[in-house]
Amino acid sequence: MQEEALKILEKYWGFREFRAQQLEVIASILKGKDTLTLFPTGGGKSICFQVPTLMQEGICVVVSPLISLMEDQVNSLQRKNIKAMAITGGISYADLDRNLDNCIFGNYKFLYLSPERLQQELVRERLKQMNINLIAVDEAHCISQWGHDFRPAYRNIAEIRDLLPDVRIAAFTATATKEVVKDICEQLNLEEPEIHQKSFERSNLQYDVIKTEDKYFRLTQILNNESAIIYVRSRNATQEISEFLNKNGITAAAYHGGMKKEDKSKKFEQWLTNKTSVMVATTAFGMGIDKPDVRTVIHIDLPESMESYFQEAGRAGRDSKPAKAIILTNAGDVPVLKNQFLNNLASVEDVKLVYRKLNAYFRIAFGEGENTEYDFNFASFCNQYKFNSHKTFNALQLLDRCSILRLSQNYQKKTEIRILLSGNHLDNYLDENPRYANIIKTILRNYGGVFENLIPFNLASVSEKSNISEKECVKIFEELDEKEIIEFQLSKHDASIVYLLPREDDATINPVSAFIREYNNTKKAKIMAVLDFVENDQVCRQVQLLKYFGEKDPEPCGKCSVCNRVNKKLSRDDMNEIYLGILRFLKNGPKNSREIVAHLKYSEGSIIKVLGLLCEKGVLDRTENNKYKILNK
Repeated sequence: MQEEALKILEKYWGFREFRAQQLEVIASILKGKDTLTLFPTGGGKSICFQVPTLMQEGICVVVSPLISLMEDQVNSLQRKNIKAMAITGGISYADLDRNLDNCIFGNYKFLYLSPERLQQELVRERLKQMNINLIAVDEAHCISQWGHDFRPAYRNIAEIRDLLPDVRIAAFTATATKEVVKDICEQLNLEEPEIHQKSFERSNLQYDVIKTEDKYFRLTQILNNESAIIYVRSRNATQEISEFLNKNGITAAAYHGGMKKEDKSKKFEQWLTNKTSVMVATTAFGMGIDKPDVRTVIHIDLPESMESYFQEAGRAGRDSKPAKAIILTNAGDVPVLKNQFLNNLASVEDVKLVYRKLNAYFRIAFGEGENTEYDFNFASFCNQYKFNSHKTFNALQLLDRCSILRLSQNYQKKTEIRILLSGNHLDNYLDENPRYANIIKTILRNYGGVFENLIPFNLASVSEKSNISEKECVKIFEELDEKEIIEFQLSKHDASIVYLLPREDDATINPVSAFIREYNNTKKAKIMAVLDFVENDQVCRQVQLLKYFGEKDPEPCGKCSVCNRVNKKLSRDDMNEIYLGILRFLKNGPKNSREIVAHLKYSEGSIIKVLGLLCEKGVLDRTENNKYKILNK
């Protein structure tokens, strides 16, 4: 077995030996065992199911959560002349039918599917006709309610066991606590699984938490023209930060879900080939993408969980060379994180209210509604009942997770707008065509980035704020689109809802109320773990991470922002050197703290401390524009 596996490894991947524990996973799969593999990002999980598939007759069905991840792996296999196919969204029934037939009769080795696609009846029927040698579940933490990326459709994967009772399941993840490991095994119905786990230690990776009031300035200090990823939460931030970096001589590109596919592909290719150094992206970017030479991963915003942080940070240094994972933070980040994730959690009462209003919205009578489907405009629903959109969305997701209804989001059908005229030309046009001025100015006041990309917007909200009916708004936007003043894409529905249970109001929700409370408590615990990690500057960052994932007595890394803080108390010589350096620099005129920090070799915290002492002693003073100057006596 080992000899054959090594031949395949060298033939298709060019390697002469496996990484640690890869061969053990392959052996388990070939022995017909259910397996769960926990390797850190970059640990070589894909090879663990690809090699045994190539050693056997038949096809491997890979269940994967992201289209980009599927396409990346399929393209990689195809470049090796291995027949692989991904069935993604937006294809016709006839194409789906033909592709599945090709997998039955065309000697394909890998079929990549989303968990949602796995629910289709046609797909299930054709899977029964395929010679399937393995079901691989990638990013398996998505199956767990305790995981950082819970995805309800993953829970239905276990149903495939009824269709294919003799086929083994191999699950893979880079991030899982003990609770998540247990949940994955239970939800997938793994039978006496062999669990293979590497230490999550990344010896080449340095974890730093840098506290700074000026994050943009720190970016210019940290980054050079080596490959890097900056993670942010908003689309506007990707644009704003990439523009700032380019102005400061660092090649950067913005990447987010609202961009056109061709723009994404172009920017990704430029980053992949190092024509662009820095990718400023929202957090979905990077999953499953194996770019080995990323030297730095920076989080501008605090991550929502330690699991997501570990996975995103792990995209640095996959070539095993030294790399850094950096969080830039300040006191203002804490309320932002709590507001975004904790204040918008849906309580049991919130879920009950949203469920009652949903029933009223669709006019469902008490005791009815089971197995009925409705087109759903989420923005219109929130606007009609004056609901907070974030909390309402969380409530709908909970209803989905509890199998009360099924929420299907159609991300391809958002109402979107892009303004094609530049600022001055737009002003002149609106002056000449005042009928359009009110509604366009409403868009500009409420949505950023509309000159750069197609931006999704809430039609009902724009209608209300501009005091124009929705029908008239649509008419105006369509006129402007025809005149090529804007690009406008209208969707009357951005989702659909299927009721899985009859309407019984509170009696429907009460049986799942304990789950809702437990789910919210888990979310709160994850946020608090992030805040503890950021605030704890006494324990090695890597030790904190490894203990979170259940490893006992890990060794300090010796290089993170905690371990490197050898001068916890500045020596007299250090204080004196910083003092003299500040005075020499200020002889040329007043400077702000940013300029002083950039000029001196010491840490920002040490310099700020000395500046404070010098101001207290009357050696320095501050000018009206907050610059430091030598006080003349």
